[in-house]
Amino acid sequence: MNPTRRILCAAGAALLLAGTAVHGETFPARPLELIVPFAAGNAPDAVARALAEGMSKDLGQQVVVVNRPGAGGAIAYKQVQAKKPDGYAMVLNSNSISTVYHSGLTPFDYSAFDPVARVTIELPVLALQASSPLNSLKDVLAHVKKNPGAFRVGSSGVGSHMHLTSVAFFGGQSAEVTQVAYPTTGHVAALMGGHIEAIVTLPGSVAPNVKGGALKVVGALASAREPVFPDVPTAKEQGYDFQSDLWRGVTVPKGTPPAVIARLEDAVRKTVGSAEFRQMGERMGFLPAFQGSAEFGRMMATEDVQIGKVMARAGLAKKAGQ
Repeated sequence: MNPTRRILCAAGAALLLAGTAVHGETFPARPLELIVPFAAGNAPDAVARALAEGMSKDLGQQVVVVNRPGAGGAIAYKQVQAKKPDGYAMVLNSNSISTVYHSGLTPFDYSAFDPVARVTIELPVLALQASSPLNSLKDVLAHVKKNPGAFRVGSSGVGSHMHLTSVAFFGGQSAEVTQVAYPTTGHVAALMGGHIEAIVTLPGSVAPNVKGGALKVVGALASAREPVFPDVPTAKEQGYDFQSDLWRGVTVPKGTPPAVIARLEDAVRKTVGSAEFRQMGERMGFLPAFQGSAEFGRMMATEDVQIGKVMARAGLAKKAGQ
């Protein structure tokens, strides 16, 4: 290596150690915002606050969580998409970035943002009343096919990830069920009361009722077994090639400098890999699932195509020209 190149490499290494210099300042030079598309006190808010705490320590600047609920996440996505692409405004995105686009709530899709990193996954499950004679996904599907349309499956929110998971799973098996999407909550109470036969939900919603003996979980509609229900096999383990993880990640406005993205990605990686973050997930029902920027971007692109197809099947996709 010639002397000039050696000096340049050393300077570059020193810059990385000292921090990321952007437009004459070391990034970050002031507090950052992590905008959450949903209200305080729920699962995405818990993830955001655990993430912000760890990132604040690593970045040396406060990461402030700002809740911007409404329109299935569209309000927050629009706000962040319009921000200056300097890394100081981030959004905790999820599969909802695709649902709001395909339903026509935003004029842009996931590609309006630069990916920083995936943070967590949450694993949907199919739950029934404990007294049901159906004890597996095979049992459920056999029953549904014998009684088309009579089996009612609840979820929270029309067009929500749980609703679309139910549509995709049963639709993919040519099993006709009646989908009952409750506006926000109420699906668990409806199942407990016998108003519906099953629900697709996150494990935290039913764990107390399963522990109490009122409900049971017959399958994880996800890429892995749910730690809350370690004895319940996944759909794939039961013979069905299906998984529908709910993921959460961090993105920034398109055009954010690569060096800034790399600095944020590193802070996310260290936080998600920490014992504190893992312990928070065990309490709150999410799994640390770090993906770097490039891999996360590819995953969002693949998911967007799949979500568009499922929403079209459910009659929820905006039609061309509308």
